[in-house]
Amino acid sequence: MRFLLKKILIPLATAVLKKYHPLIIAVTGTVGKTSTKQAIAVALRGTRTVRPSEKNNNTEIGCAVTILGMSSPGRSVLGWIAVFVHGIRLLLTTDSTYPSALVLEFGAQASGDISRLCKLFPPTVGVLTTIGATHAVGLGGIEGVIREKSALIAALPQDGFAVINADDDLVLAQATKTHAKVVRYGFSEKATVRGLEAHPMIRRDEKRGLFVEGMTFKIEVGGSVVPAVVPGVLGMPAVSSALAGVTVATVLGTNPLIAIEGLQKFVAEKGHLRVIDGIKYATLIDDSYNASTKSMIEALRALRSIPLDEGEERIAVLGDMREMGALSEQEHAAVGKAVVECGVDRLITVGEMSRDIDRAARAAGMAEERMTHFPETEAAGKFVQSIMERGDIILIKGSRGMHMEAVVKELMAEPLQAEQLLEWGEPTT
Repeated sequence: MRFLLKKILIPLATAVLKKYHPLIIAVTGTVGKTSTKQAIAVALRGTRTVRPSEKNNNTEIGCAVTILGMSSPGRSVLGWIAVFVHGIRLLLTTDSTYPSALVLEFGAQASGDISRLCKLFPPTVGVLTTIGATHAVGLGGIEGVIREKSALIAALPQDGFAVINADDDLVLAQATKTHAKVVRYGFSEKATVRGLEAHPMIRRDEKRGLFVEGMTFKIEVGGSVVPAVVPGVLGMPAVSSALAGVTVATVLGTNPLIAIEGLQKFVAEKGHLRVIDGIKYATLIDDSYNASTKSMIEALRALRSIPLDEGEERIAVLGDMREMGALSEQEHAAVGKAVVECGVDRLITVGEMSRDIDRAARAAGMAEERMTHFPETEAAGKFVQSIMERGDIILIKGSRGMHMEAVVKELMAEPLQAEQLLEWGEPTT
């Protein structure tokens, strides 16, 4: 079925692109693609019509569905027929509401994936977020990841823009691989659009205790410093995505003030460092959607950033990071070291590979009695439920296949909202 979909969908999508000529903004990177895509969309909406891809629709089929303006029907044959019919209608008639800009997420699991996406759906703006070990097993190690991710900016036209993360040295090193104009974002002094003074917005209530309302920071752009807010999320990844969004909007001619105002409408995707109320008046950091070394460490840093009162604890529930290949042991060990550096009070790990997190945390000085390991998520969730207390902050994170969202559901104050707030199942195509 997938072969047939490609044969029909992709020519249909490319024909729609030729008819409507939308600006294509493509986002890739080891982590941060989905949040960056959403930040770009809200930053641009003040000045143009824009459509971002849904969830992680980052394959050829996923991008084609976005271009056609539909949601992926999964395995529904009737749903795919509806997608085809809609695409044909776009070609036979003229849709005056078709967006002027598309924000596509370009993913890669095998060598050549991003180059192929660039040829099928040529971007004018390319955003490179981070480079790390995710999918290293399928891309031939970290060097393969670098080659694959840099293919996006290498494919940009001379009159295009390469928007790159100035806080990632591996990303910065790719700037020489493009003929497009390079624009940098981040907290580094090398950034064109620079972030300053980022910290979580915290308030306390006598009954409920701790509330995390989002991230506040300042953006230096065009010679001015402007305050900004990203609601409902925690940690630097969301701020980095916001900076990327403002950068893209600015290079495309949007007034920075309009772009920054748009960030207040940012809604993080499910499972991406979202703050959720927990039972016992605890706070959950739901970062369960996926995991890589960099995103694990950033999530732990987000956990560390929350100031706690006496008796409150930082608890990390971490599952396996998959698709690391030969790098698995060292990457899990790096996370274990970060657990201690980030002041985690209790560590709960899930899965066989996560034992390397335990070993590294123990070697870095974490007491054995503060660590607990489980082979499965269900047992981990029940254990955390038994030990958590009022005011605790609990981070839940792991690779998609670990289904760490089950732990989040176990700990939610309102589990009936799980379908609305959590991402279930496997990634979509």
